[in-house]
Amino acid sequence: MDPAPEPGSIPAPAPATLPLAADGYPAAGDVTRRPVGQAESARANRGWWDAAAPAYLAEHGTDLGDADFLWCPEGLREADAHLLGDVTGRRVLEIGCGSAPCSRWLHRAGASPIALDVSGGMLARAAELNRATGLPVPLLQADAGALPLATDSVDLACSAFGGLPFVADAQAVLGEVARVLRPGGRFVASVNHPMRWPMPDSPDPADLRVASSYFDRTPYVETDDAGRTVYVEHHRTVGDWVRAVVGAGLVLRDLLEPEWTPGRTQTWGQWSPARGALVPGTLVLVCELPDRPEETAWTS
Repeated sequence: MDPAPEPGSIPAPAPATLPLAADGYPAAGDVTRRPVGQAESARANRGWWDAAAPAYLAEHGTDLGDADFLWCPEGLREADAHLLGDVTGRRVLEIGCGSAPCSRWLHRAGASPIALDVSGGMLARAAELNRATGLPVPLLQADAGALPLATDSVDLACSAFGGLPFVADAQAVLGEVARVLRPGGRFVASVNHPMRWPMPDSPDPADLRVASSYFDRTPYVETDDAGRTVYVEHHRTVGDWVRAVVGAGLVLRDLLEPEWTPGRTQTWGQWSPARGALVPGTLVLVCELPDRPEETAWTS
């Protein structure tokens, strides 16, 4: 389901097939920082992830697993963290599922998951893995800002680095999550830690230096050689995330900054054991939809 374009701004569509660089990921002709609305973000990132799916899963698929729930590059797994609580018999919506290993883990744990992603390329791989594992989770292609689900229709929702960094209006997405959750339902999401934004995208601790302003929310944009937007990522401060949760009517139960798992050797983009020992790379939001409207927005 595509979001409506912003009034007065109809960006050129992303090409159906993006040219690939030597590493298999879409090639960027230029990188800039400029305002980007939700329609342009959704269109660009859908095309980027469609094209990037084979390379991304070739690089990270073994770590993600076919039926495993990895919250973040630091190695925190739901089997150990239990951030969603008891999932047995619960209807769970996963937002930004990618190839859906988290949803298959949930299925195996006794939940009834729905795996949603904007990328048809990612969902095609998810369908293949459903067949290969014998864990047939339902797959749904949709934008996180317009969830095609009924109000009060799911018990739990989750997003492991899926969708939220790529949407222009995080509060609107969280509002949609609040709409589809049943009262008392929980939403847990892992996102890039906001402190990553002002630092170089490098796993080397020697590159831990402030290169831009933490307070500059101007989106990161990649364009192709024709000037078409092909990738967008949005930055929010920790305070922005708290306000988005509160503004959506959710209760913030906890904020986690996972430490690097001992013995874990994987390097994943900017995340690495050496850097992870010094600074956080992931922020995990643990939220609930209150049973009572008068409940405060922050409780512990």
